[in-house]
Amino acid sequence: MGRSRRTIPEELLLLALDPTTGTTAQPQSLDLGLAGAQLVELALAGRIAPDGDRIAVVMARPTGDPTLDSALELLRRRGSPVRAVHWIGGPRLGLRQTYLTHLERCGMVHAVAGQMCGVLPTTRYQATETAISREIRARLDNAIRTGVPPDPRTAALAALAHAVGLGKHLYPGNEGRSSRSRLRDLIRHDPMGGLVAHAVMDVQNGVAAQPRRPQTAAAGAAGAVRQPAARATADPAGAPVQSRHAHGRMARVGAR
Repeated sequence: MGRSRRTIPEELLLLALDPTTGTTAQPQSLDLGLAGAQLVELALAGRIAPDGDRIAVVMARPTGDPTLDSALELLRRRGSPVRAVHWIGGPRLGLRQTYLTHLERCGMVHAVAGQMCGVLPTTRYQATETAISREIRARLDNAIRTGVPPDPRTAALAALAHAVGLGKHLYPGNEGRSSRSRLRDLIRHDPMGGLVAHAVMDVQNGVAAQPRRPQTAAAGAAGAVRQPAARATADPAGAPVQSRHAHGRMARVGAR
């Protein structure tokens, strides 16, 4: 996989990064979304494929992206397809910080050190390549405005943005209501993105224990407009991201 193309996890994180506060919106659900975005990226790279509500490895050759390849190897070691909800709901220690550190290394964000309550060291992140963030946002805006089916990458990004609850961050207030609705509807344009987005919402809603039943066309349309879980109470990760000394370790991507 060439590094000239930004990955969907990177784009999702850039969408969630608040340019004013330097923190990420919806931090708890964003961690789930990043794990799901890895699955979509691996699927687009031809490494995995959906098998019902499960994920199967179809090519174990590395992509060249260390974080994605770590996830791919763990999926391969499972030996059999794994349910998407079990994978996404598994421990994701440091995954968000891993991607923030990567974006900083690539020059797309700038880390600003600070303190919380005058004691705890923290790190805020400000976007430096604002043109990249604008281009990502423009793709979503264009898909929402025109109603033309977007390309698979944009459709998957939109599905994940909706699933983790970024709609109100991207399109706030009453004036953004119709845009949030159309963002939600884009979930139906990419099968893998839709599967992963529904799995993210299932984990948030605590229904990961039951396998998803096959959907009829009508049920699939109804599922496509399901709302994500209510916003979780912010944890310290929703405030300034804690220092790399505390959370800068490489992600340990696992599955139940």
